[in-house]
Amino acid sequence: MVSQMPKIDSYEREILAAFEKGALKSVATKAELAKLKAAARATATKDRRVNIRLSSGDLRDIQAKALEEGMPYQTLITSVLHKYVTGKLSERSEALARDPGAGASSKARSTGA
Repeated sequence: MVSQMPKIDSYEREILAAFEKGALKSVATKAELAKLKAAARATATKDRRVNIRLSSGDLRDIQAKALEEGMPYQTLITSVLHKYVTGKLSERSEALARDPGAGASSKARSTGA
């Protein structure tokens, strides 16, 4: 099955046209590119398999969230675990402590208020 590119706005069409013409030039140095490539390789290398048990409800919620994000649910789980172990994932209560107003807008969205 071939997936189609999502609809893009005029600004995105302009960028795509410039890219296709070869008009865009990288601003990264060779050292920066080498560092980014090494990081991408290290992050993308998945050399271990892990089996875990999840509740049916949690798995359904993960699959729904992955669908919203446009990725396979296994990739979402991997991403969340990676963010956790690298310290880039914090508990919601910590985020609310830093910005008490953050929870109000999220709650309003989720309840439709």
